[in-house]
Formats: sequence, structure tokens, C-alpha cells
Amino acid sequence: MERRAVLAQPPSSDLPLGIPGFRYADLHHTARLADLTRAFDDFLRAADAKLFARYDAHRAGSAPQRGPAESELLLEVGAQLSRFVGRLFGVEQDLQRLRDAAGRDAPIFRVKREFVQRRVFRKGAKDRPHASDFVALDARVSPLLAAAAARDPRASAAGADLELRVAVVIDTLLDAEGAQPASRESFAWQDLESALRRGLADGGVPAADLAPASLLDLFDRWLYALSLQPHRPAWALLRLPHALDYQQLVPLRRPRADRPEILAGHPEHQRRRDGFLLTDPRMGPREVRSEIDYCIYCHEREKDSCSRGFPEKDSPHFKKNPLGIPLTGCPLEERISEMHTAAREGDALSALALVCIDNPMAPGTGHRICNDCMKACVYQKQDPVNIPQIETRVLSDVLRMRWGFEIWSLLTRWNPLCFGRQHPRPYSGVNVLVVGMGPAGYTLAHHLLNEGFGVVAVDGLKIEPLPESLVGDPKRGKLPEPVRDFKTLYGELDERVLMGFGGVSEYGITVRWDKNFLTLVYATIARRDKFRVYGGVRFGGTLTLDDIWQMGFCHVAIAVGA
Repeated sequence: MERRAVLAQPPSSDLPLGIPGFRYADLHHTARLADLTRAFDDFLRAADAKLFARYDAHRAGSAPQRGPAESELLLEVGAQLSRFVGRLFGVEQDLQRLRDAAGRDAPIFRVKREFVQRRVFRKGAKDRPHASDFVALDARVSPLLAAAAARDPRASAAGADLELRVAVVIDTLLDAEGAQPASRESFAWQDLESALRRGLADGGVPAADLAPASLLDLFDRWLYALSLQPHRPAWALLRLPHALDYQQLVPLRRPRADRPEILAGHPEHQRRRDGFLLTDPRMGPREVRSEIDYCIYCHEREKDSCSRGFPEKDSPHFKKNPLGIPLTGCPLEERISEMHTAAREGDALSALALVCIDNPMAPGTGHRICNDCMKACVYQKQDPVNIPQIETRVLSDVLRMRWGFEIWSLLTRWNPLCFGRQHPRPYSGVNVLVVGMGPAGYTLAHHLLNEGFGVVAVDGLKIEPLPESLVGDPKRGKLPEPVRDFKTLYGELDERVLMGFGGVSEYGITVRWDKNFLTLVYATIARRDKFRVYGGVRFGGTLTLDDIWQMGFCHVAIAVGA
């Protein structure tokens, strides 16, 4: 029988959850996580009985095979899992805000695909404007945008976001252009046309031809001229992929004509280091959504080489790129295309649950850590999808919500999308010593804990203890207090104390990567009641193999990177 801890904590550690019968304390007990799985089954059955039947049958299979059918099932169940976890932690509004933000940006990416790529920057286009034409074109476009912002509901909602306002206006024009004149009243065109006519008249500007085709031609020329300006805005709308030159992957310049052998990077690509502060704040939400929209969701055709790699035809080997690097794809075979599909809808929680199937330690991967997925992206002749940026953004969006750290931490232990094991197995009585607490060691420790083993970890570095309020004290039956705001765990890199946890991730990676992610990994593993970690222990010196057997360990895992 599992021993239950008696709570002698502030009320926060016994926080009631949004699913009847569950409290925060239950999330740290193996038996109660099994009960949570059954509660999700009941939730899914009530929401969609047919979906539950498919899910239950697939889960019961001895060896489920990856493929389009499984991907479709994961996406459908993932959407329901997002609703369930949202209710569990009471963050439904937070999740809805992320969906709304993705919906607001949708016109940008439609216009980028259907207008900017196919028309503004189409190959072989003639009679293109010059940079010097921008002032005259802008004088015609600015009143139109101002009128639309003042009168048209969608354009007005864009507010000061000029990029979104431009996209909304062009999106409306594209709909109107494709419709028959008699049926244009079914589009937002009527509102926009009326706004333009009244706005231009109020401003004393002569009303030119307001036919959709004429206005689209004007915006076509204006956007092209805008793209030629030296200080053009950094709009996702105008950012298009470039052809890859494998012999010059890093753009260089020769700053001195008298010394052509001197090479330098372009100034806009440089990040000036300021002490030990983070120098790479990563892409913003819209930039990441642009990368997601750029993906072609290959899992539907089993062509998701970013995850599976690029196999050679009729061969067990992988293709190589022009630099001779094998295109093996993600080492974890993460469900990348499926993640993008969920993230496209703004469902970051579902996307993160899909990531956690194969990569529960997601804070230790992503941007600035690994790019094998990008190398194997289906786009081999032009810029690949920036998958690590997307993965890190999905994680960050969840972490920024209320209880975001607790949500990710729960998904590392309990995830109904993991068909082989939805929740941790009970403790088996078998203990393993893991030597080294770098990425290999802490990831192995996590999986061993979920499989029911006890884990003791040692590392040569001095490992700083975490606050008892964050990790609890299993010896005294003291549970951790839930973290409402991820920012309370966050510290600027020039002030953050080195924890010693994380091996090469802690001492070997520069300030381009946010080491606060290591704190998340450390905290979520240190909370496990069958885990202990000791720093300042040298395997083969402080602790010998004979010592380990005498202590009763059944296995030793050496993860020291040597």
C-alpha cells in the first residue's frame, strides 16, 4: 500500500484542482496518477464516445505503429487532453487567449502565401517599382489604411499593429476579388469599401478606382517598394525563405578592399555580449507562427523527415547533405509535424503534450541545443523550418500561463498520449545508480523513475540544493508547494547561481542559451520521492564499483560523457 504523506503545509500545497476528487497533493502519488488516467478516460468517453473507442483500442495494441492514422488520433485526443488539463488547473481562459492570438494572426499568413509569395515576389515579374517609388506609393496607401482603421471592424481591431492591419485589408480584398460582383455582400468587402469611400472623402482625398483588383495592384507595388527600403520593418509578412548555399551557410562580407582575406559577419547578425546576460531572447510569437505556417505538415504522408530522417531508397542508410552530414532527423523521433499542427491552432498545451511523448525533458532541448531536425527538414534547397524555435516557444507559452511549470511537470509523469505508459509504474524495489547529471544522466533518471525504479544520482560537480518549498522533503512526507508563476523560478543569467546540475548544459554552454530551463528540469526530477542526488562524488574515487554493490544497487549507469 502506498504511504500517504500527512500535509502540514500552507493551504497552497493542498490546492484543490478543477477535476472533482483531485487535489494538488495527488499529482505526486503514483496511485493517484493512475486514478487521474481513469478520470481522463471518463472525460474523453463523455466528450466523444467514438474517439474514446478508437483511443482505447489503439492503446490496448501490443505494439502501436506510427503512421498517419496514429497521428490523427493523437491530434484529436490531444485537443481533448488540452481541455482536460485546462480544467484541472483552471487555465481555460489562458488557453483561449493563445488560440485567439493565433486566430488574429491568421490573415498575415494567408496573405503571405496567396499574395506576397505568389504575386509581390513572383518570379519573372516585370515592371517592378524601385525603392525611390515608395514615397509616392505610400502617399496613396496611407490614407486607405487610416480609413480602414477608422471604419472597418477587423482593421480597427488591429489597432497600432500596422502589419496586421495591412494583412486584414489585403485579405478582404482577396476575398472580394475572388467573388462574383453580385455576391460580394457576403464578404467584409462592403464594410471596407464603405470605410474607404467615407474616409477618403472626409480627408479631402480624391477617391480613385476602389475596385478590389486595382487596390490589390496598388498594395502589390507598395509592398515591393517597402521591401527595398534600407530600414524596412521586420514583418513576418515580408520574410521569405532564401536558397541554401551549403558553401556559405554563414553570410560574410569583406570590410577592407585592401585586405580581401579579412572576413566579417554582417552587423545585423551580431549580438553584443553584455556581461553574462542572455544574448539571444529567441523569436517573438508572430515570428514563430510564421515558421509554423511555413511547415507543410509532412506526417500526413509519412514524409516527416525532420522526425524520421531522410532514408536512402532501398537502403538502411540515411541520405547525406552536400556537407556530408547524414540526415538522421530528430534523435528522439519527436512528433514534430504533429506539434506544428496543434500549435497552428494556438493549442500550446496539446502541442507540448505531443512533444512530451518522446521528449519529456523538453526544457533541455530546443533552440540553441539541437538542430538535427532542421538539417533533415523536407526543405533541402531553401531555408528549413526553424523547429527548435517552435519547440521552445510551445514550452514557453505553457510556462507563462498560471501553473505553467506544474502543467509541464505533470506531463513528464502523466501523459495519456503515451500509449505504452500513461502514468508511472509503482516502485519495484530495484535501485539504480546514475553517474553524471548531464542531459544523458538526468533524462535516463527520469525514464527510470517512470518505469518504477529508485534512482540515486551522483556528479563530480557540487550540486546546490533547491528550496524545500519547491521540491519538498520525502523523508518527512513534506510535499512541494505548487508554483503559480514561472517567473518566481526565473533569474537573470548574470545573477543566477550555478546549480551544478546539468553537466555540460550548466558549465559548457554560453549565454546564448537560457539556463533557467535547467532549473526546471532539476526541480521536477528532485520532487520525485524515489530520487536522490549527491554532488561532489567522483566515481572510481569517492565511490568505487565495489562500494556500489555493497550498498545494494542492482545496476550502474555511467553517463559522464567520456
